[in-house]
Amino acid sequence: MSISGAQTKDAPRFDDHARSYDGLLVLSFGGPEGPDDVMPFLENVTRGRNVPRDRLLEVAHHYEALGGVSPINEQNRALIRALTTELETHRIDLPIYFGNRNWHPLVEDTVRDMRGHGVQRALTFVTSGFSCYSGCRQYREDIIRAAEAVGDGAPSFDKLRVFYNHPGFIEPNGKHLRAAIAKLPAAKRSGVHVAFTAHSIPLAMARQSTYVAQLEESARLVAEDAGVEHFAMVYQSRSGPPHIPWLEPDILDHLRELHRTGVEAVIVHPIGFLSDHVEVIWDLDTEAAAVAREMGMTMVRAATVGTAPGFVSMIRELIEERMSASPERRALGKWGPSHDICPVGCCLAR
Repeated sequence: MSISGAQTKDAPRFDDHARSYDGLLVLSFGGPEGPDDVMPFLENVTRGRNVPRDRLLEVAHHYEALGGVSPINEQNRALIRALTTELETHRIDLPIYFGNRNWHPLVEDTVRDMRGHGVQRALTFVTSGFSCYSGCRQYREDIIRAAEAVGDGAPSFDKLRVFYNHPGFIEPNGKHLRAAIAKLPAAKRSGVHVAFTAHSIPLAMARQSTYVAQLEESARLVAEDAGVEHFAMVYQSRSGPPHIPWLEPDILDHLRELHRTGVEAVIVHPIGFLSDHVEVIWDLDTEAAAVAREMGMTMVRAATVGTAPGFVSMIRELIEERMSASPERRALGKWGPSHDICPVGCCLAR
C-alpha cells in the first residue's frame, strides 16, 4: 500500500504522469447520527488526549441540541451525489466511496469494501482545503493504518492537493460573502467588517505547516473577490487544555473588540470549513450570534461552499489533474498551486 508522498528532499512537488484510477475515496472527520452515537464518537475523537470527562459532556450538549445528529455525514453524502453527477456528465468512470476518521462509515471498513470491489489504485479527496497535521497529514496516516489493517490486496491511494487558492474554492466563497452582505440593512453594508473563521489548532502544530498563511491568503482572495476592504482572520472551536497556546484571536474575543471600536455590523465567514456542520452551527450560529446580540451588533453568517457547482467542478478538475500528464493546475494569488506530492516532514503534529 502507498499514498503519494515524497521520499527524499529532492523529490518533485508534482506528479506529472498520467495515472489510471478505479476509485475515489471521500475522506472526512465523521459525526454521530443518533443520540446513542454521541459519547462513543467523542471518545473516538479524543482517544489518547486525556480530555476530561466534563469536557466531553459539555461538547455532547452541542450535539444533543441538534437531536444527537451531526449534519456532516449527510452533507458529505450530498457532496458525493453532486460529484457523482459531475463525473458522469464529464464521462469520468470513477466509483466514489465514503469513509471517516472517527465514525461510521469508518475508513478501515471503506478500504475493505474497496478491496472487495477490486479497486487497486484510488484517489482521495479530503474534506479540508488547508495544510496542517489534523487537516492533511493525519488523514494520510488514517489511510495508511486502514490499508495495513485490511492487508493484502488493499488499494494504493494518491491524495488530491489542497485547494485553498483554487478558483473553484475562492469564487463560491466570494459569492456567498456577497450574499451575506446583501442581507445586512442597506445603511450597514458600506465598509462592513468580515471575520473569516477557521478551526484553531495548537501553536506548536501551526508552526509545522503553512496553515495560517494559507488561511490568510484565502481570506484575502475571497475579500478581494467580494470587494471587501475590512476583514480579519480569526479562529474558533478551541478544545485543548488552557495552558497550551492555540491560534488566536478567538471569534468571540474578536467580536467584543470590534464592538469596543465602534463596529456595528459584521459578517462571520467560516472559510476554514466546507459545510455547515456542528462547529459552524454551534460556535457561530449559536455562541457567536448570542455575543453579537448581547452587544447590539448586527451579525450575518456567510454560507460555506457545501455543494456549490463551482466547488464540485473544482473537485472534478483536481481528479483530472492526477489523470493527465503535465496538467494545468489552476490557482489564484501569489503562491501558485499547492504540491500534490507531500514533502518529507510536511505538516507534523508538533
